[in-house]
Order: sequence, then C-alpha cells, then structure tokens
Amino acid sequence: MLDVEETFFRMLRNREFDAAELSMSSYCVTLGRDNPAFVAIPVFPSRFFRHSCIFISASSGIQKPADLVGKRIGVPEYQMTAPVWIRGILQDEYGVDPASVTYHTGGEEEPGRDEKLKLDLPAKFQVDPIPADRTLSQMLANGEIDALYTARAPSTFYTAPEKVRRLFPDFVEVEKGYFRKTGIFPIMHVVALRRDIYENNRWIAQALFKAFAQAQELAYQELLVSASLKTMLPWQIAAVEDAIATMGQRWWPYGVEANRHVIEPFLRYHHEQGLSSRLLAVDEMFAAETFSEFKI
Repeated sequence: MLDVEETFFRMLRNREFDAAELSMSSYCVTLGRDNPAFVAIPVFPSRFFRHSCIFISASSGIQKPADLVGKRIGVPEYQMTAPVWIRGILQDEYGVDPASVTYHTGGEEEPGRDEKLKLDLPAKFQVDPIPADRTLSQMLANGEIDALYTARAPSTFYTAPEKVRRLFPDFVEVEKGYFRKTGIFPIMHVVALRRDIYENNRWIAQALFKAFAQAQELAYQELLVSASLKTMLPWQIAAVEDAIATMGQRWWPYGVEANRHVIEPFLRYHHEQGLSSRLLAVDEMFAAETFSEFKI
C-alpha cells in the first residue's frame, strides 16, 4: 500500500496505474490543459475540514486569520488540494486575499520536495522554493516562516509545542460551524482513470462507481456496529452518531449532484488562485456514464 503522495507522484508523472486515487487539485490542473490525461469518477476517498491544518509559529505574532496578511506561508506544494481549500476558506470566511502573502514551497519533513506539476501562475502570486536542505516543519519552529498550510500536522507541532500551534485551537467547533453555514465538507481526492483506459473501456467508469458506492454502504453500516468495533477508536460509535447529528445519515456522499455545491466553490478557488487558466465546470470533471444510475 502506497502513501497517497507517492501514488499521486507516480500517476501524474508516469501514468503508472490504470486507475488511482488522485489529488483533486492536481486532477483539475491536468483537466485545464490540452489533451487531459485522466478522467474522474465522482468517488471521493478523502475529505477533510482544513481549519485544523493551519499551523503558526509562536514567534509570528499571528492571533487571528487577518494577521496572516503579509506573512510568509509554507506549503509543501502550492497546487496541493489542502492549501487550495485553506486559501479559499480564508478568503471567503475571513477576508484574507490569497495574493496577500508570500508562499514558500518544499518538503515538510524531508528536504527537496518539488511541485508534481509545472505551474504557470499569475505574477501576483509570489511562490518561492525553500533551500534544498531545509524542511518546512523546522523552519516553522524556527520562525523562518510564519505559518504552514498543509495536509499533515508538522512533526514540530508535537515535538516543540511551545513554538508551533494551530491558528484554530478549537477547530472542531469552528469546522462544525463552517459546515452548518455552508453545507461544505471539503473534498480532497477523487478516483481517476487514465483517459486511454477509459476511452477503450467505457463500461469501466460506471462499474467502478457502483462498486465504490456499494462498498461505502457497507462501511456506513459497519461503523455503527458496537458488537465489535471496525476501527481502533474507543468512542467510534459516539463519533459516528455525532457526525450523523451534525451532517446527516450520508455525511460522506458520492455522486455529482450531491456534491455540486462543494465542487463549484473549489473550482472557483482553483481558478482564482491561478491554478486553472479558465473556470472549470463540474460537468466536465467526471465520466458521462456516472451522472445517472440504472434503477429497477
């Protein structure tokens, strides 16, 4: 089993898999270019509220979102899905213009990370790589960057808690409030097929979509089984019941229409942040065969 970062790298660079989990942002970057290499199905194996993933240096003076303006922001990659959502949420909810900060890219825990895809950003976005021998995690603790937008908590959040903290320490309540206001549960990843595989086997898109949907129904059911827990979380049942109370019975929906209100703002963020040269449409993102299902 591969870490998602390796899966993304190998799929985007080398087209190694017939189908793979893929960063939604990376997929959108490829979709906006000539002869896109992939086509997605509306299955979303990763979703995550990202207020918890804004980390700040204790020496930065940042106390609230507005204080980010003018600061040095680390991102492992500018085009990563998590930072796209973070920048968009900060803009819509707190008035922080994505172009009002400087971005510094590189490895979070290992030096030398590069963008998986070559980017051509508008001049208003200042994005610079960090030195090849440095990591964002340590630079944050040292105060060499002021904040970090990321998908993984930096190791220094745990090893140097006096130096690194969250912008939103009460992130669960903040994220629940965001969901109640917007109805958005941010999508991080899609399942994408190599376009040549799809074009030669058009049946595969709906077959895979149905298989994932059926598997998800089993997961919904099993997460509420108390006779034998399906995860190592001691209060799993309480967490599931809380999710249902806050977000509804199907809190992790698949399908196009159930997620249009989530995908549309993401596509707007993607375009406004310079990652897609035109505003992509939801209807061009997914295989046509997955927009409707056969019913008896």
